Amino acid sequence: MADHRLVVVGGGVAGLDLATQLAGKRSGDRTLRVTLIDRETAYVWKPMLHTIAASTADAALQQTVYAAQALSHGFCFEYGEAIGVDRRSRQVRLAPIGANGRAIVPKRTVDYDTLVLAVGSRANDFGTPGVLEHCQSIDDRSAAIAFNDRLRIELLRNVASGSPLTIGIVGGGATGVELAAELVQVANVAERYGIAGATGHLKVVLIESGPRLLAPFPERVAGAATRKLEQLGIEVRVGTRVTAVDEAGFHLEGGETVPAELKVWAAGVKAPPLLDKVMGMERNRAGQLVVGPTLATETDPCIYALGDCASPRFSGRDGPVPTTAQAASQHARYLCRHLPALIAGGRAPPATYRDFGGLVSLGGFDAYGTLGRFGLFDGGFLRGRVAQFGHAMLYRRYQVRLHGLARGTLLWLLDTMGRKVRPPARLS
Repeated sequence: MADHRLVVVGGGVAGLDLATQLAGKRSGDRTLRVTLIDRETAYVWKPMLHTIAASTADAALQQTVYAAQALSHGFCFEYGEAIGVDRRSRQVRLAPIGANGRAIVPKRTVDYDTLVLAVGSRANDFGTPGVLEHCQSIDDRSAAIAFNDRLRIELLRNVASGSPLTIGIVGGGATGVELAAELVQVANVAERYGIAGATGHLKVVLIESGPRLLAPFPERVAGAATRKLEQLGIEVRVGTRVTAVDEAGFHLEGGETVPAELKVWAAGVKAPPLLDKVMGMERNRAGQLVVGPTLATETDPCIYALGDCASPRFSGRDGPVPTTAQAASQHARYLCRHLPALIAGGRAPPATYRDFGGLVSLGGFDAYGTLGRFGLFDGGFLRGRVAQFGHAMLYRRYQVRLHGLARGTLLWLLDTMGRKVRPPARLS
């Protein structure tokens, strides 16, 4: 019989794992022929994007190149941006690939028998005027690199001119908090490497509309992180709503303006535009696809969704599943285990989500975390080197899953050795 065409759109934490693990597996009497679609050429672990943006890590050294991963694990990689799904003909539509205003590769389609949407999420501007025009995001690898390129130019320019550089970050979740700390760290590194006055010329303002930072984390973690940020000289403003953004900065409710030369929007979560083109599917207010206990959409059993772009309905769970790498990874493992049987018409136990806690790393300054309800110690609090090690191990564990124990361990060793001979931040 012909191979079963399994198409995965989105090569993030969940999508790349699925393509890697399921390529060539059997589903009944058919072989899974897996195609991964992504608009990037390589993947950087999403919880590391803030380090790429701040230049304390180099994307070229941390990325997984899709074409190379596809060659070594037996799936196909299709470079391009998915812009629509035709459920009737079971096709994913891809935008043309262009350069310098010319279309190099025209629009095309990819046929599927089963489709998995793992397209992640992006920051939610909530319709705030000026965000799209004046704010940068770090939602993906290209955005993080673009922000880093501009950061290095602006910091050098402001130091040379003797004027301060103010960076405003909207969003007090893990991304905003970790980015703020990394920016202070890169200024310290720049000064040590000869850019005199870099620390004195950098000001970071972190704005959060809620009553405290790190809302999903326990109060103890949020409080410790807030105190450390303030010790680092970061201006933390909670309970502050941004009503508009322009070239000068952020306009706040009540009429105040927070000036900022560089502006980052890291608030909220919403699904990517692709899901607007998947017609006839149930979605929640954030645009995420509603999925059932096996992560299949209830409207179309041939379409699955997981990770940040999905809103699972799990029996016995009142609240939503958090949009974290932890949740995406758990559901990718579920589909890796059960999707071949489900495709063949079999049954599978319902997916679940278990909270193993969370960790937030403030660069080299400190780290904090909780072990969660299912951790070794119920609700345990971690900080310092133990938390930093735990944060690093999450990444190393993911590398081992993607590349195998031998290659994952080698990558860890090479990265560790490289840190001994490379500057602690990208300076060129």
